[in-house]
Amino acid sequence: MSIDLDFDAGQQALADAVSQFCKDHWTDADAREPGPGFSRERWRALAQLGVLAAGAPGEASGALEVCAIAEALGRAAFPGPLVASFLAQQVLPADEAARIASGETLVCVGTPPLIAWADHAQCFLECDGSQLYRGEPAGGVMSELGFGGEAWGRVGLVRGDALPEAARGLALGEIVRAAYLAAAGARLVADAAEHARTRQQFGRPVGEFQAVAHPLAQVHMRLEAARGLARAAAWVFDAGAVADAGRRAATAGLSASGAGLDAVHVSHQVFGAVGITVEGPAFPISRRIRSVAVQGLATQRAREALCGEYGWVA
Repeated sequence: MSIDLDFDAGQQALADAVSQFCKDHWTDADAREPGPGFSRERWRALAQLGVLAAGAPGEASGALEVCAIAEALGRAAFPGPLVASFLAQQVLPADEAARIASGETLVCVGTPPLIAWADHAQCFLECDGSQLYRGEPAGGVMSELGFGGEAWGRVGLVRGDALPEAARGLALGEIVRAAYLAAAGARLVADAAEHARTRQQFGRPVGEFQAVAHPLAQVHMRLEAARGLARAAAWVFDAGAVADAGRRAATAGLSASGAGLDAVHVSHQVFGAVGITVEGPAFPISRRIRSVAVQGLATQRAREALCGEYGWVA
């Protein structure tokens, strides 16, 4: 059986609307700010488009629409608790999910003590393997600025009730992360390829040298594969095969993390000295990729499960 992984007209229109929002509200100067790049006002404005409600139970949209949104935000390296927001709406009651979708409530998901976005969050979810729990902060949250501009928080959580539909939440969250990383990596590689096309050494564009062109082509193919895996997982998710979608989402997440970090490494080399400067063209995107790549939920569990299917040792 073959499936069409291209976005339909509605999904593409949704991606275009999010891309335009990023152009209007998220400038290069914003992306280069050394401190937290996150703004509650900007997040609420994004929520007003209705995109944060995509894929929630009862909505007409599904995981493919969420993929379209995540890819558009990834290309812009737009900051925010995207994974947590889409995940939480799969496992929380409708009234709480609605506040997250509106941007009124910020949610963080992770394993204590260090959780991304905990310093901004009003809702805390704890991930322990394949299960999700409500969490209540045991004391204050100690802010720790992440490299990607997000405010991590060091916090202990008092574990509450186990949440239903954890498998759905974790699968959709990993689909979001994979789609975001694949798109952000593709944007970075495209920028590096354009630099290689116009930058000359020895009277020739540096992109004509195999040592530059071949690594760019290789990482481009890895990112395309990760994007396809994320969309395939979304397609299966929308078909209602949650267990299969979870396995596919784990595969997509691992693939996108590796490809995204490879894109950072290759692109910085292509840009040369300017590639490692804060003011350079690569920094705003590469720092977000490196940050999101380490935010996978139960990544080791996913790796072990996937290796187990093939009889390998993780």
